[in-house]
Amino acid sequence: MAIRTSSAIWEGNLKDGTGKMRLGSGAFEGAYSFRTRFEEAPGTNPEELIGAAHAGCFSMALSGSLTEEGFAPTRIETTAKVHLGKGPKISLIELSTTAEVPGMDEKTFLALAEKAKDGCPVSKALAAVPIELKAKLG
Repeated sequence: MAIRTSSAIWEGNLKDGTGKMRLGSGAFEGAYSFRTRFEEAPGTNPEELIGAAHAGCFSMALSGSLTEEGFAPTRIETTAKVHLGKGPKISLIELSTTAEVPGMDEKTFLALAEKAKDGCPVSKALAAVPIELKAKLG
């Protein structure tokens, strides 16, 4: 089993403090703060990283489902919008995907996209949050 590690450092109080998040691989390190999370200041935030993880996981799961059914996807592009509501709490995740899959019909594609949404490990980890999917063949 793979074990993936990321880290975060926070310095200061909630409203005025700052922090850095780093992926264990070193592929990404970014600054975050109260303003980057709850306002629109430049920098990253935990929800943005959750969205990237979810989009990546879903795209791979969809590719796997398509391949299992005998289709060879040439491109899958997924966006995840993570809504941070009052509380604060993550209140909704909207996945939107477009895929290029030669020879695939829309009905089969939509069924496999739903299967991937329900089956990807990140979706399973986020099961307490409503996840909506918009999928189309491109």
